[in-house]
Amino acid sequence: MRKYIIIFFSFFVSSLFCQKSNYTVSKERLLKNLKKLSEFGINKNNGNDRVAYSDYDVQARKYIKEYMKNLGLKVKVDYAANIVARKEGANKKLKPIAFGSHIDAVPNGGHYDGPLGVIGGIEALETILDNKIITSHPLELIIFTNEEGGVFGSRALAGKLNNDALEVKTASGFTNGEGVDRLGGDQRKVFDIIKSSNDYHAFVELHIEQGNILNKSNIDIGVVTGIVGLKWWDVTIEGFANHAGTTPMDERIDPMITAADFILLVKNIINETSGNQVGTVGKIEAFPGAPNVIPGKVKLSLEIRDLDESKIDFLFNEIEKEAKIIALENETSISFSSININASPALMDNQIQTLIIDAANELNYSFKKMPSGAGHDAQDMAIIAPSGMIFIPSIDGISHSPKEFSSDEAVYKGTNILLNTILKLDKEKL
Repeated sequence: MRKYIIIFFSFFVSSLFCQKSNYTVSKERLLKNLKKLSEFGINKNNGNDRVAYSDYDVQARKYIKEYMKNLGLKVKVDYAANIVARKEGANKKLKPIAFGSHIDAVPNGGHYDGPLGVIGGIEALETILDNKIITSHPLELIIFTNEEGGVFGSRALAGKLNNDALEVKTASGFTNGEGVDRLGGDQRKVFDIIKSSNDYHAFVELHIEQGNILNKSNIDIGVVTGIVGLKWWDVTIEGFANHAGTTPMDERIDPMITAADFILLVKNIINETSGNQVGTVGKIEAFPGAPNVIPGKVKLSLEIRDLDESKIDFLFNEIEKEAKIIALENETSISFSSININASPALMDNQIQTLIIDAANELNYSFKKMPSGAGHDAQDMAIIAPSGMIFIPSIDGISHSPKEFSSDEAVYKGTNILLNTILKLDKEKL
């Protein structure tokens, strides 16, 4: 008799406390909330103008904070204006598992880059609440400030900001400092929120790929192995402004000619160096900028990305050296100014990659290990916590565009992977 009582009791306890091996989120609710967020800043091109610190950003953040408070989560805004929503765990001594992304967009951007990781994170928390799952670790969803304009919020947490970053003017017209204050932070105390490796158990970010590898290969999930580093420079070329009609071609000191040569120089040096590095001149502006005036000055941007930071430095040094020769030949001058939005390459944690793969196998989703060519908040979070990234396919590899799109099924599968990775992390000692 005692034997049967023990068996019954064991079965009862296991039924009461054991959780399923995997869970799935509410697809309908997930897609509804993703669509709702897209309404804040949507424009006539079906793109999104919710740039950081804008009125649209303010409105969207207010909506999301209220939504999460209504779920019973503890919601706060830190000094860098990051939104942090917390669900307590059973063991108060354990460090939180963090996850999240951003909701700010580039001008006329899409509706998935960043919002997927935020809405997916909210849905993961809501599913955990629906199923009355009690995690050992606290769970923290972080909505980072101004990712698109320089990953400001995550860099603040990682201790990678300086005072110059507060003065950078953003697409909204506000500086980072002004914007942080506008969103409920405090620019005077931004440097007080720096975290260390003792503050988080792990960090995971769900994101669209922003490339075409998964889409072309018809693969469900990308398991990110590392995120490329990037460095930005402002490039200024000085010449001599003069009348376009009265100055002979052989007497001009035209910085625009040097600018054209410079753009081709970047292309050639990047292409002639072995590897997968990329270099981009994405912005050019002539002064005074009139059709009938030879410019006196031209300003350009330069960006270089690679998984190896030393290689980025090597490529820049080669470009700078050759550019100065070109400028001299054209009787102009050229100077480079580093912009404080650089990001070092970051490797994703091997154990977290394994957990993502385990979740994909359990849910019968196809997957591929791959690097990220775009920068993300996870890049800075990797400095202070073991970090991982989950990618879903981007249709035709389009991003930062009104045509940016990921299928409903892809959004659903990615969020399921995020949820189950969080639950697996809760059981792992990293």
